[in-house]
Amino acid sequence: MRNTIAHDNVEVVCLQETKSVEFSDTRCFSLWGSNEVGWIHNEGCRGAGSLLVMWNKQAFQYESHVVGTGFIMIFGLHTKANLRCAVVNVYAACNMGEKESLWEGLTTLMSTNLNWAWCLCGDFNAVRCESERKGVSERGSQKKEIIGFNNFIESNFLVELPLVGKKYTWYRANGTTKSRLDRVLVSEEWLRKWPMAKQYILPREVSDHCTIVVKCRSRDWEPKPFRTIDAWQMEPGFKEMVTAKWSAYAIQGDNIIKIKDKLKCLKCDLKVWNKEVFGHMETERKRMLKEIEDLDARDAVDNLNDHSKERRLDLIGQVRVANKKIESLARQKARTNWLVHGDANSKYYHSVIRWRRLRNEVKGVHVGEQWCEELEVVRREAKAMFEERFHARYDFGVRLDNVQFKKLSKEDSESISLISHKKR
Repeated sequence: MRNTIAHDNVEVVCLQETKSVEFSDTRCFSLWGSNEVGWIHNEGCRGAGSLLVMWNKQAFQYESHVVGTGFIMIFGLHTKANLRCAVVNVYAACNMGEKESLWEGLTTLMSTNLNWAWCLCGDFNAVRCESERKGVSERGSQKKEIIGFNNFIESNFLVELPLVGKKYTWYRANGTTKSRLDRVLVSEEWLRKWPMAKQYILPREVSDHCTIVVKCRSRDWEPKPFRTIDAWQMEPGFKEMVTAKWSAYAIQGDNIIKIKDKLKCLKCDLKVWNKEVFGHMETERKRMLKEIEDLDARDAVDNLNDHSKERRLDLIGQVRVANKKIESLARQKARTNWLVHGDANSKYYHSVIRWRRLRNEVKGVHVGEQWCEELEVVRREAKAMFEERFHARYDFGVRLDNVQFKKLSKEDSESISLISHKKR
């Protein structure tokens, strides 16, 4: 434990099933490796189900705590991030009734502190889907457990951090049974502060459970892919602007080089256009609504003239277009079809966005049996994978160097299209 704390610069440690009734400063100092540590212990039932939370006093300013059956909850200020957060060390019982009581108790405590950044970690003794258990016979209570655990997570707007390493966190000694019992769940506020956080599953040692370390590493993958926003096409003059810019680029080289360099130039011009012309849609929408409100207030006191009435109608039409643009952008970000106006302001929407980004992020690669996150190694392995996948293994001997193609007439192309349609 001391090696892990020192190597990963750990700020908070949560231990489950310590098997100890009492703890002392001396013992915690020894576990941590220094005396700059605070701690809270829950002895459980004569040592069974006991819990221990330790934290670095310089990184976390302790304020208060709550100790309950199956959990320890500490509140304080993360000094580096200047963020008030709550860390919950969880050790759930095997009994379904006790699990439900634990979920209800945590939900109640979290509902009274909505503005805090929450992190729940430990052994939840529950899985989220059947694939998270292997070597265990199916039973009726398992489906009830899965439904109840997922409802607890969703009702509290919690997000599970992406997993790096093993798929399972608990193993029976003979290896025949394994499950994903341990995990880290965080709130939207926590994820907003540390959007790149992931949970790393370390190799199993003396325990039948694997250690989990939460790390937040930002990666600079350098060149970003070329992307467009669907809402841009709703802006008048956008297509004409792109056509004019594309035609004006004087690029030398073969066709592939021309396309690549033109896309690079277009990307720069689109950034400027997006900032200066397209603008911030939500800000512009609020400005138009405020102007409509002012016109309505004037109309209530004195009738508006024809020009003001036309202006109000024009603004209402612009607001409708702005709403469509905002919804289009939100739908494109979340890759979902359920969005309607207003959903983009919900916690659930933002959790979907962040979870999708975390899920799609390239975290590392397996090189043989070794997990590696070094940027150069990941780039090299990705390049090798695509080269292998798209490498032509056979030379079919087809040559079109001296073939002359005749341009089809309009009648011929229409007849070919008709034949193709009949075949389909």
